[in-house]
Amino acid sequence: MPLDLPFDVPTDNPVYQNYKKILITYQNFVDESVPHTSYRWLGFGVLLFLFMTRIFIVQGWYIICYALGIYLLNLFLAFLTPKFDPSLEQEMKNESIEEGMDQEPQSSGSKDDEFRPFIRRLPEFKFWYNATRATILSLFLTFFSIFDIPVFWPILLMYFIVLFALTMRKQLQHMAKYKYLPFDFGKTRYRK
Repeated sequence: MPLDLPFDVPTDNPVYQNYKKILITYQNFVDESVPHTSYRWLGFGVLLFLFMTRIFIVQGWYIICYALGIYLLNLFLAFLTPKFDPSLEQEMKNESIEEGMDQEPQSSGSKDDEFRPFIRRLPEFKFWYNATRATILSLFLTFFSIFDIPVFWPILLMYFIVLFALTMRKQLQHMAKYKYLPFDFGKTRYRK
């Protein structure tokens, strides 16, 4: 997180010095948390549990809960999606063949047989970081009655379930069609 300085802020200002010190401490904490994947996700789970418990106890803020659910679903889909979409690559390849531009002779090993690692559109750390920030913000917003908009929550819940099911079905079909698996279960891990 770069420290962007406004042009009119003197660097000897004590308020700015404290702000800068807090930002550096925060960034140091975030950087040190990178290798501790399980603890980070455990902390996120605790925050999400606290948020859901608060929603359940106070019986309100369903719009905030719904918005958080949609945002987390969006993050999860970006996490599952490859950075370079194989459907777009296939479409470009088909167009070049139709136009007669594919004049390269195929060698014994084609490009499709070549190993390409799975690169995510949204890396795991950014997924965790954005999900945690959104959950903290949502938890914070539940303390203000202005955000407690009266809605019939079963409709929001059913809409979210249908949206989740349709979106995940489409994502699973995409994964099966282009034969990629975004998880690394069963892979050999080498330790130092």
